[in-house]
Amino acid sequence: MRSYKKNAYIYSTIVAIGGFVFGLDAALISGTVKFISQEFALNEIQLGMVVGAPALGVLLALFFAGYACNKYGRRKTLQIVALLYVVSAVGSSLSPNYWSLLSFRFLGGLAFTSISLAAMYIGEIAPPKLRGKLVTMIQINIVIGLSGAYFINYLILQLGSSDAAWVRDLGINEHTWRWMLGSEILPAVLWLILLFFVPRSPAWLFYNDKADEARQTLRKLLPEDKVSEHMEEMKISMDSSSGDKSVLSQLSEIFSKPLRVTFIIAMTLAIAQQTSGINAILFYAPTVFEQIGIGTDAAFIQAIWTGLTALVFTFLGLLLIDRLGRRPMIIGGMAWIVVSLGIAFYGFNTATYTLTEDAISEMTEIQNTDRLSNMIDIQYDSDIALKNALIKSLGEEDTREHSSLLIQKSADINAVLVLIGILSFIAAFHFSIGPVMWVLFSEIFPISIRGIAIPFFTLITSTVSWLIQMLFPTQLATFGISNTLLFYAATVFIGMVILYKYLIETKNLTIEEIQLKLEKK
Repeated sequence: MRSYKKNAYIYSTIVAIGGFVFGLDAALISGTVKFISQEFALNEIQLGMVVGAPALGVLLALFFAGYACNKYGRRKTLQIVALLYVVSAVGSSLSPNYWSLLSFRFLGGLAFTSISLAAMYIGEIAPPKLRGKLVTMIQINIVIGLSGAYFINYLILQLGSSDAAWVRDLGINEHTWRWMLGSEILPAVLWLILLFFVPRSPAWLFYNDKADEARQTLRKLLPEDKVSEHMEEMKISMDSSSGDKSVLSQLSEIFSKPLRVTFIIAMTLAIAQQTSGINAILFYAPTVFEQIGIGTDAAFIQAIWTGLTALVFTFLGLLLIDRLGRRPMIIGGMAWIVVSLGIAFYGFNTATYTLTEDAISEMTEIQNTDRLSNMIDIQYDSDIALKNALIKSLGEEDTREHSSLLIQKSADINAVLVLIGILSFIAAFHFSIGPVMWVLFSEIFPISIRGIAIPFFTLITSTVSWLIQMLFPTQLATFGISNTLLFYAATVFIGMVILYKYLIETKNLTIEEIQLKLEKK
């Protein structure tokens, strides 16, 4: 491998580790939901706030991310982000109460800008023919982080039930959820250290009138005969802008007529990616699988399968993105998502729930099971009808605490069909709109505004993500799992129709060639 390609891979790999830390941070919370709900006596809204706090934190951070990227550089901003991950992981694992946990989770959300910043940086250092693969490395690292989080949660859950002396000495069985959240600390520290070994972005250097330094960095990333050509392309891209570097001017340019098609593509991607419900499924994975009636331990194992499925299909997307192209992967992947969610919806929608006398007698974990006698042999046609009846019989607190067991004992559901639908959805998302959105974000904006444009549209997708995460427990309690999945499928279908009309193909094109193609569109 030539040295410039080797450098591009090394720098991209280091920066993409931010995706791993993000995935770890995002999914570790899924294993703690039951524990923190019990320890802090949380209702659905409070639980949704804790899980969704990082998505709320990133909303605040993204208002400043564009300014920081332009003022201090991509590398310096990424170093600040890594430090925030470290502080958040330490604070969350040691939180003594709900408000402390919420605050440190929110602080971690300030670091969730790592995804957009990493995509921006890699898009600026990658040779055009490698850009798709290198930017997709972020998604690879995200799903490795997600898979790692599910495995860590399951491992800690199993250790928590052990009677080994060293387990008791470490307090794993008593502080299970704290160990889960604390497992992020070491990777976050490692990423912070490695970020000191990557160069500053050549696009940022050029943007800040440091052309000589930009040229020196490009010599590490491109063949010598391509450096001057790339410098000239960056100059043309800069000259095509208004020349005003203020944040307000760059924001107004995003909404301008020449960038109208770019705006439609970016906005649709930002919304549809998150209204697919991916973060509801990933961040509440054990909770979702408990709705099938397989129990808590089995739900944690299925969550691991979710992570492995995401990993396999992200790797497959990485191999094919520069062959198939961005447009077919996005459009085809969204159609695949709609079908997958439809399968899961049908599986849940045809389920019934019945508590038999024998099933009630087996539930020794629940005190005073006589309270359930009025529900014996009554068939409920939805999880909502069952939960409403349980709340009347047991009360909200006992229903929430034992919901997994109660669903497991009462559900008559085609679990295989539901699992196929959910895992197919995970596969489709991570093959298509999951990674490819970030590739397109790194390609479709001119150099002159990308420091503001990418954080701006990340702000949009993060806002939607926060709403989905925060509202999921309430949706689950109010509308049921089947109707919630149907809503996700409908929004993805609308996004697919819009992108079918406007999305262009960008593979193997320079950023400047992409701008010309978008203007013609």
